[in-house]
Amino acid sequence: MATSDDLTCSRRTVWQGGIGTLALLLAAGRSRPVPAAQQSWPDFLDQIAREARRLGISPATTRAALARAERLERVIELDRRQPEGQMSFADYIGRVIDANRVRRGQEMLETHRDLLEQIRFRFGVPNPTLVALWGLESSYGRSTGTWSVVSALATLAHDGRRSEFFRGELMAALQILDAGDVDLDELKGSWAGAMGQAQFMPSTYLRHAVDWDGDGQRDIWGSIPDVLASMSNLLARSGWRQGELWGREVQAPADLPAGRRDTVAAFAKAGVRDSEGGPLPNSDMPAVLLRMDGPGGRAFLTYHNFQVIKIWNRSDYFALSVGLLSDQLKAA
Repeated sequence: MATSDDLTCSRRTVWQGGIGTLALLLAAGRSRPVPAAQQSWPDFLDQIAREARRLGISPATTRAALARAERLERVIELDRRQPEGQMSFADYIGRVIDANRVRRGQEMLETHRDLLEQIRFRFGVPNPTLVALWGLESSYGRSTGTWSVVSALATLAHDGRRSEFFRGELMAALQILDAGDVDLDELKGSWAGAMGQAQFMPSTYLRHAVDWDGDGQRDIWGSIPDVLASMSNLLARSGWRQGELWGREVQAPADLPAGRRDTVAAFAKAGVRDSEGGPLPNSDMPAVLLRMDGPGGRAFLTYHNFQVIKIWNRSDYFALSVGLLSDQLKAA
């Protein structure tokens, strides 16, 4: 178990600049490039290889990775079908939180109790929150994705919608390969390029992955200690506040608009009650009112830690699911 402030540093030399620094380096290294979507696939890969070389990634690593890169049309289709545009929150929550996921989460809390307590002491993130994230991201490590991360990221970088973001992630993935943190054959993940049991994007891995078990590798694919510590490190560094809730489900008067910002006490004066109809705490904690699925749907007051979860994934659906699953695990 690692205990020092060096936890986030691999024993290998890795690029630590983050996506913003990488974007600046890329911009400095080329002038008026042809937009990726207007390039042929081979020309696009050639440009990626040149950029990787300017960033110090070995040509051998780049050649090996890009030689097997394919443009995956299915990835483009999935990128255009995000859940908040395709299903109601009620449908989404019914799919992602079921009795089996709750039961498995309870088992993980018990099985890894000592490890979780050590990680909680170091980073301050509650065990149910951490396990809920693990469960929703990869079904507690059972579902980590089978897509080639390099092909998925290259496809999205070649597409015109968010080319610069995914180009940066592709460069980060090549850096991970170049550092020897994972073999190319094992670099699998989601269709969007999220990797391992933690489902980190490559730039997130470079900034936040932790070698908790002390074996010299930051292994978010096979090491549960590294997975859980890395996830907790990301939340802590994103501003997680110890001792505060993520939010709560509430009953809210119909005339209160979604998106209203106020203190919990002010919402109480406006007629907001807890989910059982009881009074809210007399608290000056800032909160935001969310209404899901319109006026007849579920309502929530969300706090600072909810926004921290959204740094992980910008979806309200996802962040609410983490909060609600963590509440169920805490209550068990």
